[in-house]
Amino acid sequence: MANLSLTKTPIPEQDPNIRNKNFDEVSTGYTEEMAVAEASRCLNCKHRPCVNGCPVNVKIPDFIAEVAKGNFETAYNIIKQTNSLPAVCGRVCPQESQCEGNCVRGIKGEPVGIGRLERFCADWHMKNGKDNIEKPKPNGKKVAVVGAGPSGLTCAGDLAKLGYEVTVFEAFHTAGGVLMYGIPEFRLPKKIVEKEIDALKQLGVTIMTNMVIGKVLSVDEIITQGYEAVFIGSGAGLPQFLGIEGENSVGVYSANEFLTRINLMKAYLPEYDTPIKKSTSVAVVGGGNVAMDAARCAKRLGAENVFIVYRRSEDEMPARKEEIHHAKEEGIIFKTLNNPEKILCDDKGFVTGIQCAKMELGEEDASGRRRPIKLEGQDYILDVDSVIMAIGTSPNPLIRTTTPGIESNKKGCLIVDENMQTTKTGVYAGGDAVTGAATVILAMGAGKSAAAAIDKYLKNK
Repeated sequence: MANLSLTKTPIPEQDPNIRNKNFDEVSTGYTEEMAVAEASRCLNCKHRPCVNGCPVNVKIPDFIAEVAKGNFETAYNIIKQTNSLPAVCGRVCPQESQCEGNCVRGIKGEPVGIGRLERFCADWHMKNGKDNIEKPKPNGKKVAVVGAGPSGLTCAGDLAKLGYEVTVFEAFHTAGGVLMYGIPEFRLPKKIVEKEIDALKQLGVTIMTNMVIGKVLSVDEIITQGYEAVFIGSGAGLPQFLGIEGENSVGVYSANEFLTRINLMKAYLPEYDTPIKKSTSVAVVGGGNVAMDAARCAKRLGAENVFIVYRRSEDEMPARKEEIHHAKEEGIIFKTLNNPEKILCDDKGFVTGIQCAKMELGEEDASGRRRPIKLEGQDYILDVDSVIMAIGTSPNPLIRTTTPGIESNKKGCLIVDENMQTTKTGVYAGGDAVTGAATVILAMGAGKSAAAAIDKYLKNK
């Protein structure tokens, strides 16, 4: 029977004043009854606008119809046809601007909770289902993938299913990329990422860690080892800074470093001896998802006051509405229309505060957002002992500077054609290495498109 409710079935969550002191997952997910109730809200539209909004084209109405009937394993298998990381996507995709943003139910109410249902199916399978993964028949061709993040893992999985012998070269000691070092445990438990990666290994994908391409091996050296094509999915891990006075002070972190110490190096666990400053007051500069992650982590590490300092208004914040909502619930203080101008420190170089200018919004700039304008004479000092810069990242220059024939744009992003091939024949690229920092699902979509292009290239070679 159809569920005509205009609102989503609520999803259970930890109390904000409890969860802001632990790293357990915020939401415990739907029960079977909740999932069936939410799935029954789907109208199963013939023109399927939700699918058009999905970068990996999950057959959304099909899997939701199976959930509504209680066929959870069937639903999971439908998702897996096009999405190799459903447990991840169900948790971290910006559904509100993609599949759910196109949902017809959203016209007169809330859209169907597609992300929540995808997560439910993946979690249900992990608890109750069985992975019957069979290695495809080898086709005798080898492909190398640089980077074991969302883009690289998706490309590797799709190529492995086609019979290619795929080797992934990962710079870190652990595969997963931003899924492991960037997104906190309370948003994406690492055991889930590891489970998804294990499934790829069962397909026959080989993952080699501690392989910094451009140092240990060059792209050209990989090609000489018999790989007929290379996919570069090395992400955008080079942090950006404002260039203001005091950024070299003790207690100033890039969000990349801060989150890596917490997520990959387990700084939040007492049994790990990972150096990280235990702060009383923290300013996080930026308004994206990374800024929200850093602020919420700082709060969980014991900071009494955590401020989000952002030069535009909340309406212009690029972070997901859900992340902003959760941050506010957990006690994060939002200082919007404030711009950092100087970081203050004592005579030993330790951070003591951050000088901010108050702003107002003017006309729209090239990004389509209203330009922030400084209000003269309204500077003030925000007392903090740590500052985390979360204003964006760009691709590491290592690969492009060690690979003759490969070209990049002014932002350091690799240039690719309509088939995702770089300016070097047989070398493809996608994800943040091409677009700059973006979302997990867009990187996965790029990996999927690149796999199809590589397959076509090698079949015609």
